[in-house]
Amino acid sequence: MASTEFNQLLLQHADFLKPFAVNLTRDTEAANDLYQDTLYKALANQDKYNVGTNIKAWLFTIMRNIFINNYRRKAKQKTIFDNSPNEFLINQKQTTVANGAESELRIKEINKAITQLPEIFRTPFLLYFDGYKYNEIAEALHEPLGTIKSRIHFARKLLKEQISRY
Repeated sequence: MASTEFNQLLLQHADFLKPFAVNLTRDTEAANDLYQDTLYKALANQDKYNVGTNIKAWLFTIMRNIFINNYRRKAKQKTIFDNSPNEFLINQKQTTVANGAESELRIKEINKAITQLPEIFRTPFLLYFDGYKYNEIAEALHEPLGTIKSRIHFARKLLKEQISRY
């Protein structure tokens, strides 16, 4: 299908999306954003539209998926804004204060536990902790990939045991 044909088809059948967006979001502003995101995604993925497919159902699916993904993303953030002019965070935990001394002690304990690891586990673990990938560590240490993975796994397991004692 040509791009101009798809655009005309999209414009002919896009009006039914606005009420559906309002029904999903229960907010006019959010509904307008959802409507625009849906049309953008439909245009960006027009090559995935099969001619003869019900375009309304295709657009409904796109809108529903965008809404669900946005909802899940917001649920993970778990931050609620009140819409006052200053936009205070409602669920920001200000009752707890970080204890720098306690975290310093914890870091020292973890470093001590790492230094007590046997050398065979400590070296791959520290390389992995520094951001190297498994295959890079295997090449550097001239060991098989599976061996490196198991050594890092056992290093983590030993560290969990040592740290949980504290």
